[in-house]
This record gives sequence, C-alpha cells and structure tokens, in this order.
Amino acid sequence: MKQRILVTGGTGYIGSHTVVELQNSGYDVVIIDNLSNSREDVVDSIEKITNIRPAFEKVDCLDFQALENVFKKYDGIKGIIHFAASKAVGESVKKPLLYYRNNLVSLINLLELMPKYSVDGIIFSSSCTVYGQPDILPVTEEAPIKKAESPYGNTKQINEEIIRDTIASGSPINSIILRYFNPIGAHPTALLGELPNGVPQNLVPFLTQTAMGIREQLSVFGNDYNTPDGSCIRDYINVVDLAKAHVVAMDRLLNNKQLERVEVFNIGTGNGLSVLDLINAFESSTGVKLNYKIAGRREGDIEKVWANPERANNVLGWKAEVSIEETVKSAWNWQLKLREKGIQ
Repeated sequence: MKQRILVTGGTGYIGSHTVVELQNSGYDVVIIDNLSNSREDVVDSIEKITNIRPAFEKVDCLDFQALENVFKKYDGIKGIIHFAASKAVGESVKKPLLYYRNNLVSLINLLELMPKYSVDGIIFSSSCTVYGQPDILPVTEEAPIKKAESPYGNTKQINEEIIRDTIASGSPINSIILRYFNPIGAHPTALLGELPNGVPQNLVPFLTQTAMGIREQLSVFGNDYNTPDGSCIRDYINVVDLAKAHVVAMDRLLNNKQLERVEVFNIGTGNGLSVLDLINAFESSTGVKLNYKIAGRREGDIEKVWANPERANNVLGWKAEVSIEETVKSAWNWQLKLREKGIQ
C-alpha cells in the first residue's frame, strides 16, 4: 500500500519537481493548488515524466472548508509537504498583508486539520532568509534567527515558530523544516521548470527570458556589496536536487527515525556564487550572451549567504549533485521548450 502524501502548491515550481520525485519513489500524491502562480497543465507534464497522474484539486489553503473537504475525499493522508505560499521578496515589501495572510493562515489551517485526520507529519518549505545576514559563513542550522529583512522572510520565521509552538502544545504530529537556499534550473526532460505568471520575481527566469528576447534587459541589483565582484552572493541549488531532499525527509518523517519532534535542515550546495558568476556560468554553458545592466540595490536583499549542508548530508543522507553549469543549461532548455509551445 503506497503512503499518501498531500503536496500543497504542487503545481508550482519546486512543488511539481517534488511530486515527480515522490511518485518515482513510490508515494501516492494528492496535489492542491489555487493556480495563482502556476498552471494546471503542469499535472500533464508530471504524468508524462512519471507515467502516473497525481490527483489534483484546485483549492486555496486559505479556504478552510475546501481544504477539509480534500482530507475527507482522500482518505489516509500520512504526510504533508507545504509549499503553497507567496514567495517574492520585493513584492512582499510592497504587499505585506497579502504575504501575512497567505503564508500564515494556510499553515494554521493545515495544522488544525492534521490531528483530526491522523496525519503524521509535515515538511515545511522554509528559507535561508530566516538567517538574515549571517555573522558566520557558511551558515549552519545553529545560526541565530535574525530580524527579517522583508515580510516574506518574516512569514518564514513566524511559520517556523507556529510549527514549534503547535507541537510543543501536545499536537500529535512531527515536522521537518527545510531551509532552502536558492533553487534554480529545470527538470532534465525540459517538461517542468519555473514559469511565473507575469514578470518574473526571481533571477533565473528573468535571466532566461532576457536571453530569449522576451525581456529587454536584466538588472543586476547592486555592484557595491562587500563581495569579490560587488554583486550579491547566494547558494544556488538545482531544483531536482532540492526535490530529492523532500523525499528523504518524508521517508524519515514517516518511518519514525526522528530524534526530535521538530528537525531543521539547510538544503544547499555549500558554495556561494555571485549574481555575476551565475551570469558568466549561463553564458559559457549556453553560448548565449545576456543583455544586462547594473542597477541600484534592491530593498530587502542581503549581501551574501551560503549553506553549510553537513547536517543534511550526514543525517538525511542527501547531497546536492548537479553542477551549476548543468543547472543553468537545464533552465535554458526549459525556456527553449516554452518557445516551442508558444508560451512567453
């Protein structure tokens, strides 16, 4: 009997890749998504890759009754991976209430329903933004949580606290919190990738759309940071590597191997790359030159952060494997596939 997993935001960028890896590992997956930043035909792509069609329900996690109906319809959900959230740093600065409502209430609704429907555990999609600008690099899970630089980052911090407080209160669930660094790239089949609605808020889709001529120019926000080339440094992780981390975390969550009720893991490569490094890797891997300009710093951005992923390597037995060159090339292949389909 396959264990049934609910994936919120499962037609989104990271969610869809994770559904593929879950299904390839023998899990039965139910996706819910309100399609606010994704498309329903992603389910078709998942089916093409895995030969299994996941169940899909168009549901907003803010709608408590609609969410509960999913638990009633799909009996025996054992675990949840919670991706559904608004996720753009810049937008969160402009629309804080949207972010607090979407990102906090969706989690609260799930945590209320889990004990009622005997769900064992939840994997929460957190972020390295909780560390702010770390004092020591690479950053470990023991690093202090700093005052958030954006409402988006603050929602991740608050949600981690909500999970800890709920479990401490006696709720019969466990949780693994995965703090991602910067997911980029696409599935090697070019059937799945990052396709935001409207103007991309993340670097790589804007980069590939600029390379394709959809966007006129890419802006590099700041060249006066205290880094070797002046641009921000991040830990860019391949999205399929990241998806695989969720599978091993779910195995751990459901097989009761946990040492603690709440566990936290950094999911990154351990290498910091600047924005200009990433642009150079893209140009050398694809042979495509990018039209970019240096712009002023962007509110909410931190200077540099990259992971110490040793805990995930040693405890979960997970490690990032795909090179940055292969990763940016996969993002470009995805953009080429979109052009074939006539999607801009």
